[in-house]
Amino acid sequence: MTTLIAVGAQWGDEGKGKIVDWLAPKAELVVRFHGGNNAGHTLVVDGEQTVLHVVPAGVLDPKTVNLIGPGVVVDPDILLEELDALTERGVLRDPSRVRVSGRAHVILEWHRSLDKAREELAKGRAIGTTGRGIGPAYEDKVTRRGIRVADLLDPAGLREAIDRLAEQKNFELTEYYKWQPVDVDAIHRRAVEWGRRLEPYVDHTERTLERALRDGRNVLFEGAQGNFLDIDHGTYPYVTSSNCVAGAVCAGAGIGPTRIDRVLGITKAYTTRVGGGPFPTEEKGERGEELRRLGGEFGATTGRPRRCGWLDAVMLREAATVNGYTALAVNKLDVLSELDEVLIATAYTVDGKRTEEFPMTLGEIERAVPIYESHPGWTGDLTGCRRFEDLPQTARDYVDRVQALAGVPVELISVGPGRDETISRTEPFRA
Repeated sequence: MTTLIAVGAQWGDEGKGKIVDWLAPKAELVVRFHGGNNAGHTLVVDGEQTVLHVVPAGVLDPKTVNLIGPGVVVDPDILLEELDALTERGVLRDPSRVRVSGRAHVILEWHRSLDKAREELAKGRAIGTTGRGIGPAYEDKVTRRGIRVADLLDPAGLREAIDRLAEQKNFELTEYYKWQPVDVDAIHRRAVEWGRRLEPYVDHTERTLERALRDGRNVLFEGAQGNFLDIDHGTYPYVTSSNCVAGAVCAGAGIGPTRIDRVLGITKAYTTRVGGGPFPTEEKGERGEELRRLGGEFGATTGRPRRCGWLDAVMLREAATVNGYTALAVNKLDVLSELDEVLIATAYTVDGKRTEEFPMTLGEIERAVPIYESHPGWTGDLTGCRRFEDLPQTARDYVDRVQALAGVPVELISVGPGRDETISRTEPFRA
């Protein structure tokens, strides 16, 4: 039995969905432990694309059980839409393959309205949220007034809980933001229907997880977003509203730290970011446009164009420290093919001083000027490579340099969007 955490090492969008989908056949359980439908995983299997926002990316493997843990915030409309689509395609024939924690909190209409109203009011100071209501839902959770999935199964108590929240939410929307109030009766009707439809999927997921561990099964924990969007360890305030780092698995899934075996950090071969916030290696000119075009860098959740730049080893080292990576997966190496030169930031200059450590404050990160080293590019189609030795020598040198700079072995390399377009240098679920 091995427990493996797969988490992002950058600002999200590192291709975690593809890696989780590739790993899933080796695992019996795949567990989502934080975030909401502000994350999007794009999977390509046999040429067919699947985009998931809430359901774990292991669902495409028919042998896996997929858990949505108590650390997740759930938009029932989005979850049911995904479940319906997977059922219609014949991917999900048995509701027992997707289990939703009754302790997970629910995103309601007023959460989305507040999210959008705040971004509109902020204008130039906007964080760049997806407007999905994630942050406001987490706010209600930590102030102990949220509505949980299990509450949807209790229609009598549900009305009282919704009425209790609605008065305060509508006051804030109408009086402060000058937005339209939400229809409380409509929310209640929808919530009752959500409960009816979700009941076959609701479970005590922590117990399911514990049984799997006792039975010696492989368990894969699926992260959303990435290290630098973590509420505590990211580029605050330009972050998400949950903890994205490996340590968040313990609280967000319900597992003790002594049960974790391995941590896989996932990075692109370059760097991208969606939304506002500092980005030291961002290329704002033709190079950035070229990376966006070559990588198809548009958000799976929002469709927004991603900001693009070179790989940042300073970030990778910081993420490796915070998460305790035992290995790295490098995605989209194929995107860099045909470039004459590939850059890696190995250090920064901040206020005239060189540093190899990621700065602590937002101001320092904004003033950071990357120090690059140049690497020769490579040519040829990498999608057929299945062994490290199949890669061009300069591509192998690039991967080796990333490994040396991060201080973590690169064990997986993605050379294309398809599930099988992956190089594995060792067994990921080894004990």
